[in-house]
Amino acid sequence: MIADSAEKSVETLAVIDFETTGMGPQQGARATEIAAVLLRGGEVVGHYQSLMRSDVRVPPFIERLTGISNAMLAQAPPAEDVMREVLDFVGDCPLVAHNAAFDRGFWLAEAARAGRPLGEGPGFACTLLLSRRLFDQAPSHRLSDIAGWLGLARDGRAHRALSDATLTAHLLARLQDEVARRFEDRLDGTPVGHATLCRLQRAPRQRLDQALGVPGMVGVGTLSRRAG
Repeated sequence: MIADSAEKSVETLAVIDFETTGMGPQQGARATEIAAVLLRGGEVVGHYQSLMRSDVRVPPFIERLTGISNAMLAQAPPAEDVMREVLDFVGDCPLVAHNAAFDRGFWLAEAARAGRPLGEGPGFACTLLLSRRLFDQAPSHRLSDIAGWLGLARDGRAHRALSDATLTAHLLARLQDEVARRFEDRLDGTPVGHATLCRLQRAPRQRLDQALGVPGMVGVGTLSRRAG
């Protein structure tokens, strides 16, 4: 049996993306924008987006990268209010992000600041780790690069939370499709859920079949990208 019992029905997954003032909350960085995109059965079924005011200044190079200015943030709602809203919006949905270690750090830090501490917090499925394992022949696994290589279209500007989260959701759907294709006979129509994705992202590239307990997996070198 590959899938956990929770995966027998189609899950709604929450794809998270933060824009921030720096590399990590441990260095004093704060979130400037968050988006959460809900994906169910490969389709986007909801989204949340907001700027977040934390009164930490945005460095000039971050402003150039994201287009989010200190003047914009001065008019934004308090980060604590935004974080409580997005936590309520996501609810119990399993979480996904591209380069999830980065977003998970801000998710935990901002939730704690909002009075909603999550302890060790939930596990994130990571589309960066998954793309490295499933599409190892791609020249780059940065979000825009892997999405372009797979022919996935972006709506909006890179390094804005909703655009990045939506593109990550499309990448997630493509990754789920790839897993379903490789294991079609064994999955027998069972949806590829969060628990399966988390097992795959932790497995060595050469042992994905062992991670899922399925012999005879198609080799990673036989993949071809989808046309745009």
